Amino acid sequence: MKQVMQDMRKGATNLMDVPPPQLSKGQVLVATKASLISAGTEKMLMDFANKSLAGKAKERPDLVKKVIEKVQRDGLGSTIKAVFSQLDAPLPLGYSAAGEVLEVAPDLAGTYSVGDRVIIAGAGIANHAEVNAVPKNLVAKLPDNVSYEEGCYATLCSIAMHGFRNAETALGESVLVMGLGLVGQLTAQFASASGCRVMAMDFDDDRIKIATKNGTELGCNLATDDADSMVETFTNGKGFDNIIICAATNSNEPIENAAKWARDRASVVMTGMVGTKIPYADYMKKEIRFVISRSYGPGRYDTNYEEKGQEYPIGYVRWTERDNLEEAGRLMSTGSLNVKDLTTHTFDINDADNAYDVVTGKTDEKACLGVVLKYPATIQERMKPSITIKPTEIITGEVGLATIGAGAFTRSILLPALKSINGLNFTGVVTRGGASARAVGEKFGFNFATADKDEVWKDKNTNAVLVATLHNTHAELCAKALEAGKHVFVEKPLALTFEEYEKVKKAYDNSGKILMVGFNRRFAPFSQAMIEHFNAIKAPRQVTVRVNAGKLPADNWQLDETIGGGRLLGEGCHFIDLGIYFAGSKPTTIYNCAGEGQDVYNIVMHCEDGSTVNVIYTSDGDSAFSKERIEIFSGGSVGVIDNFKEAFITANGKRKKFSTTTQDKGHKNELVAFVRAIKGEEPLSILTCEDSFESSRITLLAKQSMEENKVIKL
Repeated sequence: MKQVMQDMRKGATNLMDVPPPQLSKGQVLVATKASLISAGTEKMLMDFANKSLAGKAKERPDLVKKVIEKVQRDGLGSTIKAVFSQLDAPLPLGYSAAGEVLEVAPDLAGTYSVGDRVIIAGAGIANHAEVNAVPKNLVAKLPDNVSYEEGCYATLCSIAMHGFRNAETALGESVLVMGLGLVGQLTAQFASASGCRVMAMDFDDDRIKIATKNGTELGCNLATDDADSMVETFTNGKGFDNIIICAATNSNEPIENAAKWARDRASVVMTGMVGTKIPYADYMKKEIRFVISRSYGPGRYDTNYEEKGQEYPIGYVRWTERDNLEEAGRLMSTGSLNVKDLTTHTFDINDADNAYDVVTGKTDEKACLGVVLKYPATIQERMKPSITIKPTEIITGEVGLATIGAGAFTRSILLPALKSINGLNFTGVVTRGGASARAVGEKFGFNFATADKDEVWKDKNTNAVLVATLHNTHAELCAKALEAGKHVFVEKPLALTFEEYEKVKKAYDNSGKILMVGFNRRFAPFSQAMIEHFNAIKAPRQVTVRVNAGKLPADNWQLDETIGGGRLLGEGCHFIDLGIYFAGSKPTTIYNCAGEGQDVYNIVMHCEDGSTVNVIYTSDGDSAFSKERIEIFSGGSVGVIDNFKEAFITANGKRKKFSTTTQDKGHKNELVAFVRAIKGEEPLSILTCEDSFESSRITLLAKQSMEENKVIKL
């Protein structure tokens, strides 16, 4: 299928052939009939993409700060890989569209049906793509008498509608709309339809004419008219009751003028993006209420609402973003809302390049307002589950590896390491949406790209699978891969529950295949130096692993128990495994004392030979400080690894230091061991399949110990 993607490193906007997305729980699959290019938002993204690295850094100082912190903590090499991996990921464009339902998830049966006409919303969801998978709270039915070309405006209508509601206007009040782009035009219509007296300002006479045709009482051209005098006359010297800023400019002038033109105790709402240096005295003296509107309405940016389908009680939240979508469709249906006048250009999806030339001003055509993309009437013939990127080139005896999941970590660390291993061939790449699969497939030379995991299970050239998806899918995918006769490398964790663990263990026991969990730190050169030294000492060891993990945003998926499993299972497993490895003896008991912070754990293990392991995991530290420090004490020797950037061993009064210019946590070494084991060249030794299972089981017991607040015998 066709989809428009933005190259964030080079700046190019590309129409690509990509695999169609797969339907998930709580979603409908929609064949897009029309989508709206947001000349403001999308042009801003394109302008950013076309900037140099220095220009991007200047525009996003918040990200620069994070990059500097990562350099200080992990080193320049690791940081560069992470940054360029993010820039290499293509960005899907579009967020407002309309189409026809192709397929409905079983849990939504009765809510939607195949053939329903719908409007869809959401960046990264309602894309400029022939097919989109849309969660239920970002889709609403489109009235039969509203065309798809009109319906694709619904998301922009929701933005304007929510901004207007934030102004809390009343019948007969005066409203000033600043900026007559799409959102401004729609805002002016909503204000007029609600019984307000509307004045609108812009620098373009054509846009002012459209606004006055659709209910605006007075238009003001800021380039030629005396705005102060017109405001004075229009408001009888009182000033506006409400001002809604819909402009897009870096200038602070709209904020300053709003204070000048507002009445005492007026409301100023910002739905656009302008300079935000609020003149304190001007706003304070009039006691002006200033609100920044949250785009589509309540529910926006809430993953529980948008992705998981959680409803809000109507008694507390009357107008959610889905309600706004529905209302936009109803108002178009009754004729109360006119969006036809806003469309200045219409293009076929195959002419998307020309459409974006108009949006960016590369053509001599008149200035655009609404640019609509139209799609073919039928899509079935382009719904092939996978696309071929390059002909199959499998050599007998090589490992054919497919990856399911291709996030930033996979793109920046795992795939480059795998690409450098002799005797390994990339077969298929699977991502949830399909679009990123195409980009990753081209960059790393995969044979095919798809969003359908079944394509991997049945591919005869694939004998190994890399599982690098969200944590809650690991166990199921591992089990299916093993049952399909594939070797498995799975990024941690292996499972989030004992039931999942047992499912994978059963599949493994019946498969005769290799399974390795990504406990890479065992394979780090510094770790191997420590093991070599301490294995020569026949005495119990005391091992301390301190992890300064740093806080995650409260809505980060890793903290979601149902998706990420929490950081104990999601990341703590790394350090439980590493502690066991350094102890060199099987644990017999475990106790996990949780602290009061977001993620604070003190995990103590006692081992068969008297060794002890203490894993201190905390999110309460400063993330600029080193993340990981391991200390080993045994037989008069001390070994220390500091963030895998330097290490030393002290024995007999002498210190031996190890250092590196590039942080190496063992990722490539573990993958080499995995591939060599599949080829029968060398059995797994540093991390056996049994080690992967045992460390995973002990991590689950660490969680049980925390929940039950007791020592657990292993």
